[in-house]
Amino acid sequence: MNMPSSMLTGQKVATIGPPLWLLAELTYRCPLQCPYCSNPLDFAQTERELSTEEWVKVLRQGREIGAAQLGFSGGEPLVRQDLQELIAEARHLGYYSNLITSGLGLTNAKVEAFASAGLDHIQVSFQASDPELNNALAGSRKAFEQKLAMARAVKEAGYPMVLNFVIHRHNIHQMNDIMALCESLEADFVELATCQYYGWAFKNREGLMPSRSQLEKAEREVNQYRARLLHDGSAMKLIFVTPDYYEERPKACMNGWGSLFLTVAPDGAALPCHSARLLPIDFPNVRDNDLKHIWYDSPGFNHYRGDGWMPEPCQSCDEKEKDFGGCRCQAFLLTGNADNADPVCSKSAHHDRILAARQAADHATAGIEELTYRNAGNSRMFFRS
Repeated sequence: MNMPSSMLTGQKVATIGPPLWLLAELTYRCPLQCPYCSNPLDFAQTERELSTEEWVKVLRQGREIGAAQLGFSGGEPLVRQDLQELIAEARHLGYYSNLITSGLGLTNAKVEAFASAGLDHIQVSFQASDPELNNALAGSRKAFEQKLAMARAVKEAGYPMVLNFVIHRHNIHQMNDIMALCESLEADFVELATCQYYGWAFKNREGLMPSRSQLEKAEREVNQYRARLLHDGSAMKLIFVTPDYYEERPKACMNGWGSLFLTVAPDGAALPCHSARLLPIDFPNVRDNDLKHIWYDSPGFNHYRGDGWMPEPCQSCDEKEKDFGGCRCQAFLLTGNADNADPVCSKSAHHDRILAARQAADHATAGIEELTYRNAGNSRMFFRS
């Protein structure tokens, strides 16, 4: 493992430790149409996915520089025919591995095979607590029943039951039903993650962002349900992630740029977060450079390390070591300049754009049929007049 190094970045020396988490986005292909998908809007133009051999090389280099946790993601990683082989290689290398899946394409046989290959963790996502809304958002008439079956299969195989729901204005009214569903499935951990606005979610922000009153009601319901679980001695843990659009200080995005997380996209682009390829930065590719060079020495990963890059008000802010100026992708999406302070921050000169988004959410009326779906053709079957 590489020892931490330092890089002079102007105002402050940045200590560069190893990446602890490696996210392997195996493919952008997916059978679902989710209008909040975090994949790039032009994902169809991303050609020539890394081969099995190339992914094995990436996994090995990741361990060599200290990565300990590995996520298999997408798109839908089950689309890859070599997933079991990659899981086995991850176990051989000593990773703690996590499969992040919609459940579509999963079978009882695959659950057992992945367990035998050494997979540590499976997270299954749902779109809603009822079949009609879930399937409309997913773009598959059988999605809900398949997810239920696979969630049960994961539990029966001895994995921790980890469920994920992306929460937005069209399902936030279902919070109690969602939690009851999770409890009936004997979930161990439930992530109720309100939309973070990147990729397709940013394109659909006006149709997805909940109002403040919806959000406050949902948070009360989660807290009440959590208290009841505690009283009953239930082991189910609820994690409620609020949208930072309703905060006055930005999140410490990815625990700081190039600090803990390293993402490798399907085409081999190496990124400090899964959304970073939208930025006007020349990121390296694993086909051209090894991960050690990429992590420690590439201009892309060093671009926002330390605080020398920060303009005001971030440069003189006494909270910059807590939030690192916020999210660079969000700053770029909302202001056109990734160097700017994250507009979520009340000190930002562009905070009015966040306030305007909140106000718009309080008056939004768009239905789910008016959203732009990732795989647009799939939605037609649900919204015919």
